[in-house]
Amino acid sequence: MTRTGPLSPASASQSRRALVAGSVGNFIEWYEFGVYGYLATLIAGNFFTLEGQTGMTGLLLTYASFALAFFCRPIGAIIFGRIGDRIGRKPTLIAVVLLMTLATAIIGILPTYAQIGVAAPLLLTLMRMFQGLFAGGEFGGAVSLMTEFAPKGKRGIYGAWQSFTVSLGLLTGVALVAILVQWLPEAEMKAWGWRIPFLLALPMGLVALYLRLKLDETPTFIASQKPDKNAPRTAEEKASTLATAKAIALGIGRMMGWSAGGYTFLVVMPSYLQTSLHATFLQALVATVLANIGFAIAILPSGWLSDKIGRKKVMMIAVLAVIILSFPLLHLLQNPDSSLLAKGVAVLIAGATIGMIAGPGPAMLAEMFPTRVRYTGLGLSYSLSNAVFSGCAGLIITGLIKETGNLDIPAYYVVATCVVSLFALMTLRKDDHLRELEK
Repeated sequence: MTRTGPLSPASASQSRRALVAGSVGNFIEWYEFGVYGYLATLIAGNFFTLEGQTGMTGLLLTYASFALAFFCRPIGAIIFGRIGDRIGRKPTLIAVVLLMTLATAIIGILPTYAQIGVAAPLLLTLMRMFQGLFAGGEFGGAVSLMTEFAPKGKRGIYGAWQSFTVSLGLLTGVALVAILVQWLPEAEMKAWGWRIPFLLALPMGLVALYLRLKLDETPTFIASQKPDKNAPRTAEEKASTLATAKAIALGIGRMMGWSAGGYTFLVVMPSYLQTSLHATFLQALVATVLANIGFAIAILPSGWLSDKIGRKKVMMIAVLAVIILSFPLLHLLQNPDSSLLAKGVAVLIAGATIGMIAGPGPAMLAEMFPTRVRYTGLGLSYSLSNAVFSGCAGLIITGLIKETGNLDIPAYYVVATCVVSLFALMTLRKDDHLRELEK
């Protein structure tokens, strides 16, 4: 029967389990995506350096595969979002983390171009597409889980853990790559060392699977269930479909700067520093670590602050900071006379500004959709924004720099997307953080 009474609040232990189980899948997802970005030059050499082509062309093909995986995310968001909104958050998140882990581990055992020719990049691209498909079902479910289990007045900080585990995944990936680069000779790193981070996703995935098997379904989802799921759609439900589509479009606009800035500063940066500013591989990784540390430091405080003063204020301040600081920070990195300390502070600040957007972001998106479409709405907003503005970041930036020679392209890209996000964020209500989630 449909529950019509007030919801029973989740216990503290249920909320904690939801936080951990929701976060761990995000950690694995972004660990792998970060590793792929950090190892882009090695992957290009093993899979995409075709006969008669330059190294830059191989890197472009690597980023094309990267982008393609992101464009599979919206498909996954639709498939798993619909399942998650109909049968529940728990079973869907279990399936997603299992399938995503298997696709990642398979990359670690794929033969290279030197071994099987053109089949190698095709197989890698296929696995990337599967990863994107399954990852598309992760965000909407994880954020739905966290925010629906969040205690009153804490959706911002609970949702911020999704973004925080993104930073932990990226940091773990870059730290592991840095250790391997120091530990293994260059030839061995290129031959087989690059496989290790992908294979390590398997034990991580088993831990995530165990945690999700012990989850409870969210009380918000249980209360939203209707007795007859096969009943014809009413005029009201058809109207709500249009409202959902409009909310998804608005969510994409609000996320655009977050997506573009996050991937530009946190993932594309190593390849930009190496190919455009001629930094060493290790220097590029150190810069990326600092950017991700800044990102991580800012996330939880900004999520907490958004529970106190509202999502709108925090996110608009953060987006304005990105717009104002992008060019000065990039010029500081480009200046050969700048000290290493100054450059380190620059990438730290760049990461922190994105972290201020990412902290309140998940809760902001969760508050845009009613429970019956929250998994789908969250997933589509996030995956479509990331497909276009994150997945294509490396391809767009590298391609435009190759064609124009303009080293300011990353700043132009980030500022343009953040300007759009600024206007979209102006439509937020000041009291969204105080309202109950829509049933």
